[in-house]
Amino acid sequence: MPAACYNKFAVKSEQLKVLPAKPGVYLFKDNEGKVIYVGKAANLNSRVRSYFGAPSNLSSKIQRLVSKIQDFEFVVTNSEQEALILECNMIKKYTPRYNVRLKDNKTFPYLKIDINEDWPGVYITRRVQKDGARYFGPFASAGSVRKTLRLIKKIFPFRSCSKRIEGKDKRPCLDYYIHRCLGPCIGAVEKQEYHDVINQVILFLQGKQELILRELNTKMKAAAQQLQFERAALLRDQINAIGKVIEGQRIAITLQGEKDVIGLAQNEKQAYVELFSIRNNKLISQDHFIMEGIQGESPGQIMTSFVKQYYASASYIPPLILLQHPVDEPAVLSEWLEQQRGSRVELQVPQRGAKKKLVDTAAENAAQGLELAQAKEMKVETISSGLQELKNRLHLPKMPRRIECYDVSNIQGALAVGSMVVLEKGWPKPAHYRRFRIKTVTGADDYAMIQETLRRRFKRGLTGEGTWAIIPDLVLIDGGKGQLNAALEVRQELGLDSIPMVSLAKENEEVFIPGDPQPVYIAKDSPALHILQRARDEAHRFAISYHRKLRHKEVIASALDNIPGIGPKRKKALLKKLGSIQAIKEASLEELSQTEGITPVLAKKVKEYLKDSSTL
Repeated sequence: MPAACYNKFAVKSEQLKVLPAKPGVYLFKDNEGKVIYVGKAANLNSRVRSYFGAPSNLSSKIQRLVSKIQDFEFVVTNSEQEALILECNMIKKYTPRYNVRLKDNKTFPYLKIDINEDWPGVYITRRVQKDGARYFGPFASAGSVRKTLRLIKKIFPFRSCSKRIEGKDKRPCLDYYIHRCLGPCIGAVEKQEYHDVINQVILFLQGKQELILRELNTKMKAAAQQLQFERAALLRDQINAIGKVIEGQRIAITLQGEKDVIGLAQNEKQAYVELFSIRNNKLISQDHFIMEGIQGESPGQIMTSFVKQYYASASYIPPLILLQHPVDEPAVLSEWLEQQRGSRVELQVPQRGAKKKLVDTAAENAAQGLELAQAKEMKVETISSGLQELKNRLHLPKMPRRIECYDVSNIQGALAVGSMVVLEKGWPKPAHYRRFRIKTVTGADDYAMIQETLRRRFKRGLTGEGTWAIIPDLVLIDGGKGQLNAALEVRQELGLDSIPMVSLAKENEEVFIPGDPQPVYIAKDSPALHILQRARDEAHRFAISYHRKLRHKEVIASALDNIPGIGPKRKKALLKKLGSIQAIKEASLEELSQTEGITPVLAKKVKEYLKDSSTL
């Protein structure tokens, strides 16, 4: 044992004598008073003393921990279960260096539905309170909880606003018109009907979609019998959307009941834990979590730490949890989980059969996720070296952390558009993307279009408006020397000579800088060139997608405008009711006749024209 460890034993010997033989939690501290480890013990006296015994009995990680201990504290509890709860809370509070811990576990997001409100919404929160609301989670990240929220918002028409609802607003928001909200703000829905939708959301998040489908099918048939075709169509679309979700959640093995399945993979630095939540033989969620501080820990110890820390804050605990590796003290953990759930909870490490296949699937996903995470870390290093090479090769004043790339798209000058995409530290930043409908250029003049796009972008930037005011470290133009020279004219015109500009010509992937007729040499396999290519390709994709969208709108407009008897008002009514030309084409005569201003005779004309039209 290192001398430092012997010294600490001498320092702690008097304190060790007063340790009680009772359950509790102990906290080890370093010379700065910082908590570096939190542990749980059935017997504080014997457990804490074990750290200061013979070094041959200690792992290398524990030896490193002991060498840092300058002081310790302990808290006596009434039971091991209480000690376990307190240990979880202490790890969350202090995030000790030598504990295996969930990464960023302080801020896991949840979905919250306050069923006590008159007009409940579904919100993202990071605080679980005992306020009577329903909570679902925790989710691994803000991205995964937003994905779930977007999904249920597409299926269920609940309100997404936070305004006070009195039912007296003159106009609803856009969600009402696209059937994403029932319009309580304008009094368009009764309170009971709205709460029925919220109950459906809760059932959906619990994995009970079949119950929802039965209810919606009953309502759809009733609406059809009452000739409420629009309502029946909306219910039909809702049923189809839920059906697609169920199909995606089906698993290939038949296991009844509710369960969580946990698999993991680890490397020297971290562990990647995959969690499947199965309800009614459907995989309703699949999420992953990162565990840190795992150096020197066995898979079983990592699994134990995850189970304790995750279920300490989980909004729901199933009766069965399938594990890839056995946990430490399974009886204590099971008893604690049962207290949390209020009924029996079983921890299993299956060895064969369908349960084993499920665990193997979770473990395989964890291994692939860890491999992807490692690749991403390597990519970060590669991007960093690529940005440094760009700085050197292009003679930039600083590292190009923000790159803006510009492209234009048109067909012989028609429907011309410009695009601006942004890379921050080599990664796309879609929230800062911008697109421009070219207004001042006649004909297919790419140079002038580039100039209009840049002029409009940087004039907005000079006014200091929001993200427009952010000055890029590098502007990349899609094109050769001609496009670059056109861009440089705008830069000089606006007095922005301090902003570096270069261009990337696609034919030979040549990079041009101002004042040099020859391209800058950048190797074809260089990460620096890959960053520029990524920005250029993204700008091209963004411009093309906007151009296609405008062309599609023109096709829609011309298709309806050519139908005798369909003017702007009736065209708007049809599109508002049915959403698209394809939907109008597929609608029945009865559905078309339900549209304001569309008579049965006119509905027949619409059907006949769209059937024969070659434009669609």
